[in-house]
Amino acid sequence: MTINKVTWSQVGRVTEPGRYMFKFGWLTITAAELAVWEQFPQAAFTLYRPSAAETEDDFRLGTFELPDDSSR
Repeated sequence: MTINKVTWSQVGRVTEPGRYMFKFGWLTITAAELAVWEQFPQAAFTLYRPSAAETEDDFRLGTFELPDDSSR
């Protein structure tokens, strides 16, 4: 099973919570997830498809990983 991850730069460094269209589908980003990226810009979130997704192309951000050198 491949686990897809995205970084803030890969999603265009969005600054507002919301639902955004990307090449892989729709992604909903919350204020809490943006707060993580503001503190750790290199953090990588896993992508997942919620079971109650509106469409097959709806994704959310799951857990995140910090790079080894997560210092600002």
